[in-house]
Amino acid sequence: MIKGVLLDLAGVVYLGESMIPGAGEAITRLRDAGLPLRFVTNTTRMSKAGIVDRLARIGLAIDNDELVTPAEAARTWLVANRRSPHLLVHPALVEDFAGLPDFPGKAVIVGDAGRGFTYDTLNAAFRALSGDADLLALAKNRTFRDDDGDLSLDAGAFVTALEYASRREAVVLGKPAPAFYAAAGAGAGCDMTDAVMVGDDIEADVSGALDAGIGAALLVRTGKYTAGIEEGATPPPTAVVDDLAAAATWILAHRDDPAATG
Repeated sequence: MIKGVLLDLAGVVYLGESMIPGAGEAITRLRDAGLPLRFVTNTTRMSKAGIVDRLARIGLAIDNDELVTPAEAARTWLVANRRSPHLLVHPALVEDFAGLPDFPGKAVIVGDAGRGFTYDTLNAAFRALSGDADLLALAKNRTFRDDDGDLSLDAGAFVTALEYASRREAVVLGKPAPAFYAAAGAGAGCDMTDAVMVGDDIEADVSGALDAGIGAALLVRTGKYTAGIEEGATPPPTAVVDDLAAAATWILAHRDDPAATG
């Protein structure tokens, strides 16, 4: 049975500075049905506060605790493992790492640094890794749908470059990390097996969510979706729908069906 809904943001709820048509109404329908929501994003070009503000500008008000971000997961990891961050992230994300203890050990944190990915910044991160720093990836997405409507290179390629050079495997903290999905499900007050994920990324949002233990995952044909991308996906989407409005209809129709999240 469906007891909670996890929603990706970019490409599902909004594109650029505009809400995707029908998304706001779909979220209202889910809320009115009493389903707890968590907005789970791998976006790392904005701070958590910046994402909340952006959503408010386009007409969607959410509480801070409804938004789950990789930077929060990274802070938790850093404190638990007594590491200080070496940041290779977008300037707008730096504020999410303020106030951490100054531990002697280091961890390289890689997000979508945008134009901050230069030889010098990548080499500085490599040298930190050569000095026994850990490697943490906020996400390893291949691409994202940029504000101009075209696909752009995401942080995954840069994480992979550092993995190759340092001979280390990154700890991934955002989607599709099982701990990230577990935290989102717990925040929604339901077991992972009773949650539905809605996303536009077949790897991180859909197959990754199902591998992590989420009960059902819907792929929307908006955002970075390209025709036929679901073919051969393992595990395959629970359903492929046109957009968030159609996803809400599917969720409400299958809410009381034990097979929906089986």
